[in-house]
Amino acid sequence: MAESVLVVPGDGVGREVVPAAIEVLEAVADLEFVEADAGDRVKRETGEALPEETYELAAAADATLFGAAGETAADVVLPLREAVDSFANVRPVRAYPGVDALRPETDLAFVRENTEGVYAGIESEVTDGVTTLTRVVTEKASRRIAEFGFDYAADNGYDEVTVAHKANVMRATDGQFLDSVATVAEERAERSDANGASSDAARAAGADYESALMDALATDLVMRPEEYGVVICPNLAGDVLSDLAAGLVGGLGLLPSANVGAGNGLFEPVHGSAPDIAGEGVANPTATVLSAAMLLEHLDETAAAARVRTAVEGVLADGPRTPDLGGDASTTAVTDAIVARL
Repeated sequence: MAESVLVVPGDGVGREVVPAAIEVLEAVADLEFVEADAGDRVKRETGEALPEETYELAAAADATLFGAAGETAADVVLPLREAVDSFANVRPVRAYPGVDALRPETDLAFVRENTEGVYAGIESEVTDGVTTLTRVVTEKASRRIAEFGFDYAADNGYDEVTVAHKANVMRATDGQFLDSVATVAEERAERSDANGASSDAARAAGADYESALMDALATDLVMRPEEYGVVICPNLAGDVLSDLAAGLVGGLGLLPSANVGAGNGLFEPVHGSAPDIAGEGVANPTATVLSAAMLLEHLDETAAAARVRTAVEGVLADGPRTPDLGGDASTTAVTDAIVARL
């Protein structure tokens, strides 16, 4: 029986790049697609940005491919991540041959805690003109993202692991985040030693990592991106730092992402709805197609995922390219070129 994939195009360029990604998926895998919708347009028509039916379909599917939401992004993306029981957001950032990159040596990945921090949504108005936002950090979630981050580094061949924080100011919350990561690393090192693993294996298992203040890290990422592999981050820091890193490799149009839980996942481009170019047919489908490759990996279709990445890299190197990458090709032309290589 084919795996079930929920497709939610959403708003803006999501309605152009998601169909492109579906063409690519259909070329390499036997999947069952179910379409639903969410976002600004749906809210105007129905009064709710994320219909209950869409939420339930995401929870029931094997994976969800999402495009973008506009003004209702917080009302759509956060609940969808909850629907798939996602606790980790993964954003690979790498430079590709043929793309004019500020730092062509960049090849790293942000592993971001996806359930709490300031994105827990606990805001209130104390009195007129005074509002508060509660930042939530728990030991359980911090340990879980640390385990995931160390595993991701080992599974994907990254030697360097960095933990981003601001514990010099947010002493209780980021202090707990750091303590939890340290505990996980120590436990993994002890298990590695007990199993007689080599020092290299112990490092990959999480016995060795560095921590960095997130603001200083932002500077260093721009100056020395080659010194970083996997960056484990609290929620907001991961969001901001990954967008910063996109500027090193050619822009947000190249960044895929995965929101993963124990058995389900939500896959989406990082670039958002891009209303300035929506409807013009020139949106770069690369980030969504690469998100689809991550979806294939989630479904254990690793060979198909590798084929998709190879095809994308070939098109990025040889063209055609969309205007954001200095070309003049349409979304359709780039998609056709990727499918032709497949």
